[in-house]
Amino acid sequence: MNITIVTVGKLKEKYLKMGIEEYAKRLGAYAKIEQIEVPDEKAPENLSDADMEIVKRKEGERILAKIHPDAHVISLAINGKTRSSEELAAHLNSLMTYGTSKIVFVIGGSLGLHEDVLKRSNEQLSFGKMTLPHQLMKLVLLEQVYRSFRIIKGEPYHK
Repeated sequence: MNITIVTVGKLKEKYLKMGIEEYAKRLGAYAKIEQIEVPDEKAPENLSDADMEIVKRKEGERILAKIHPDAHVISLAINGKTRSSEELAAHLNSLMTYGTSKIVFVIGGSLGLHEDVLKRSNEQLSFGKMTLPHQLMKLVLLEQVYRSFRIIKGEPYHK
């Protein structure tokens, strides 16, 4: 299983980097993990709707350039489907069972994902209605994917 996580922006916070590195290392026992960071589009705080669309489109083009044509794409989106940890594990197991060897998770920038990225996605996943920093979502996602593999393998993991 090949899992790629495409994120917008460079991670700077040391504490997040450490957590991400730890879960990526743990996941290495179950899957090949690739992490790709695409540059975020520099923009002032007060953007018009048109300017926001331009920023999301440019970031979206960078994201789409990193996605393999036959990959199963799961975009993180606030309006996506919510799943429990057990449901996510069952879903990933199902994808693996039926021949999906490349899964790409996409985490957009602070403005979210462009509609072209959402259209390319096979599905959208939500971690709830709360707004969380996109940098933190990478850590949360890696932890949940690691937890999923522990569940799939029937291995113990704290609840």
